[in-house]
Amino acid sequence: MTPTLVRQHRTPADETSRTDLGARARDWSEIQERMLVPLYETVYERLEVGPATRLLGLGCGSGLALLMAASRGAAVAGVEGGSPERLALARERLLPEGTWHARAGTRLVAGPPRDAAAPDAPLFTAVTAFEPIGCLAGDSEGLEELLASATPLAERGAPVVLAGWGPPERCTTSSVLRVAAKLADPLRSTGSWRPALRDDLEEVAQRAGLRPDGSGRVSCPFGYADLASALKGLLSTGLFDAAIEATDRAQVDKELAEAVHPYRRQDGTVWMPNVFRYLIARVP
Repeated sequence: MTPTLVRQHRTPADETSRTDLGARARDWSEIQERMLVPLYETVYERLEVGPATRLLGLGCGSGLALLMAASRGAAVAGVEGGSPERLALARERLLPEGTWHARAGTRLVAGPPRDAAAPDAPLFTAVTAFEPIGCLAGDSEGLEELLASATPLAERGAPVVLAGWGPPERCTTSSVLRVAAKLADPLRSTGSWRPALRDDLEEVAQRAGLRPDGSGRVSCPFGYADLASALKGLLSTGLFDAAIEATDRAQVDKELAEAVHPYRRQDGTVWMPNVFRYLIARVP
């Protein structure tokens, strides 16, 4: 008997959702991710990232931070379990087909950190988790487990870098993010905005069994060419997902545009100064 080929039926909503996720990942890659370049540069300078570095990036997104490390000569690997769309963009950046400059040994995976370690490869000399925490309730959930699974792959004493939002009074974007808190379901235990706390990063490190060993602050202004770019960039972060789920996209767009308006300049650009924190912890 000839087997029957069963085709999965996709609804228009499925296709729209898939398209939206792809577009949002592209917005992150093209607009928002570069806002954190000063953070990446500062950390790499402090750690002296170079040809002797074997770097593991947790939550590597669309790969800009890894690309910057690779440009310094580092061997890089990345884990991105939250967004297949961002991971696909990271692979386009770091593992381009048919080109000679993809560095040997680069591995980008959606699975656990151990999948990013090549067989018989030396241990990693540095680990980064650049996705900023301390802005949404519960946004550090799962990070301790991820760190616990990554640190056995790193050398003893290797630096592990965590990143977070700075004090609300130093982050003008905080006033915009309050839109998410206002519109999101107040009963949600996770996903709604909250002000960053002073010891957010230290608490995560200690729960993961890491030893804090220095920290710093970096100015990371959010600058956009126009209001439309600002909305796309901010929405690509995922920080407004709970608000969209509780209301609808049109309502979030409207209130977000109103919140961004005070930061528009006369030429139409948008400029929001922010400060981010980073913590360097050590593998015991």
